[in-house]
Amino acid sequence: MSEDISQHRGQNANAGLDAKGIYYNQNTITKGYEQDIFLRHTLDKVSNDGFVVTNFNKLINWARTGSLWPMTFGLACCAVEMMQTASSRYDLDRFGLVFRPSPRQSDVMIVAGTLTNKMAPALRKVYDQMAEPRYVISMGSCANRGGYYHYSYSVVRGCDNIVPVDVYVPGCPPSAEALLHGILLLQKKIEAGM
Repeated sequence: MSEDISQHRGQNANAGLDAKGIYYNQNTITKGYEQDIFLRHTLDKVSNDGFVVTNFNKLINWARTGSLWPMTFGLACCAVEMMQTASSRYDLDRFGLVFRPSPRQSDVMIVAGTLTNKMAPALRKVYDQMAEPRYVISMGSCANRGGYYHYSYSVVRGCDNIVPVDVYVPGCPPSAEALLHGILLLQKKIEAGM
């Protein structure tokens, strides 16, 4: 099997074959069947050699993707969809997401709803209290760019004017599936080390 992998190393330094001879790339491995193949190959390698060599940063980023704890910051109707995403139908617990009411225990902030000028300092204060590394998901048209209230004197035209945003989830209000997709995008972004 090591001969097969060495033949493909010329094409891509991070490429390899699994036990069934299926070609894969370790940098672009997706969840599901390909991940099972990769894990099976890794377990075979550990049982044969007794160890696995990897980059420490990749290991830490992989661990972070499975233990994101979002800060609940629901401001308007989008918060109802955020709560629905945490319910049993979508079950965020299977991704390692546990909603925390305290910013000191959170590493993801989901800004769900219309951010007003009066609430902006509180949002920034909660963001500053979060542990590093911290990530922000902007959920809904109002959080992204002000939405229907864009021209109102009291609405912030996008929460990215107050805190740096990693993932934007569009919609008014976005569905629970859209937020789930945004969380999966954030996990991919963290795993890639961005």
